[in-house]
Amino acid sequence: MGKIINVILSGGIGSRLWPLSRKSKPKQYLPIFNKKSLFELTIERNKSVCEHVVLVGSVQNIDLAKENLKVLSHDIIVETVPRNTAAAIAFAALSRHPDDILIVTPSDHLIEGEEQYLQAIKRGIEFAKDGSLVTFGINPTRPETGYGYIESEGNDVLSFREKPNYETAKDFLKSGNFLWNSGIFCFKASTYLQELERFDPKVYTASKCAFEAAEEGVLDEELSRKIPSKSVDYAIMERSDSIKVVPSFFHWSDMGSFDSLYDYLISKGHPKDESGNIVIGETHRHTVFLGLRNCVVVNTADAVLVMDKAFAQDVKHVYELLEKENSPLI
Repeated sequence: MGKIINVILSGGIGSRLWPLSRKSKPKQYLPIFNKKSLFELTIERNKSVCEHVVLVGSVQNIDLAKENLKVLSHDIIVETVPRNTAAAIAFAALSRHPDDILIVTPSDHLIEGEEQYLQAIKRGIEFAKDGSLVTFGINPTRPETGYGYIESEGNDVLSFREKPNYETAKDFLKSGNFLWNSGIFCFKASTYLQELERFDPKVYTASKCAFEAAEEGVLDEELSRKIPSKSVDYAIMERSDSIKVVPSFFHWSDMGSFDSLYDYLISKGHPKDESGNIVIGETHRHTVFLGLRNCVVVNTADAVLVMDKAFAQDVKHVYELLEKENSPLI
């Protein structure tokens, strides 16, 4: 039997958490979760199950990860340009023995409930041993519009659904057979590559070429740009007939926006005023809210964000505008 490998994906920027999250230090490396980062917490929760770590990360911030990997058996694959999750997982699979089982985890998700998490992972490993591609579905607690959904019957996947509007999300919750799509996966390296070659040969071939031309783990930039940028859901998971889902009951958040971060910080006793307003980041300035409810002020050394929590998803548009302007603030 192959080894159990934790594949950690760390190529994201976390644009909806600007100005805290920047290209040079994205959200997974911010030590704001009981003085630990989401990257550190990802390593900690998987090390009791996994024998080895393969990190697939961005050239812009890979050095931030190395300190936390020092005491672990690990390999690092450096992406010179981001090509989305289908290719990132392919690089990891190509680096391992065909029988190795890969537990693919984003590095920027918050998970609480270690016992329930490990139970789900061990169940997923058993499915993966039998040749299945495994995804983990989170039992939904509210009609969330920021997540994708998995329609399921037991461990069988009926369909994948994109982020719904609020009314559709309420219908999903009421039906009782929809799960949040966690973005956590488990499968044999060989199974993943076979299904990728079957359903998206262009991504498979281009990823293989870029991987084989890598020098000291750093992928060739020119060859990387030839890889179609596709998510693993779109490239394989929504098309394969070998999918299993493990319904999971640990607390999970992709921590992708300030409304998620707000809820987490409040649950941990972060200061708020009587109207639910909070300050995040540098708090040496005395801040007063008048006539406002559930608002967030985010302070950094060079930028201030003021917003109603209900508009948390729109921070991404601010980031995109700054990116178009080639602003140094990103």
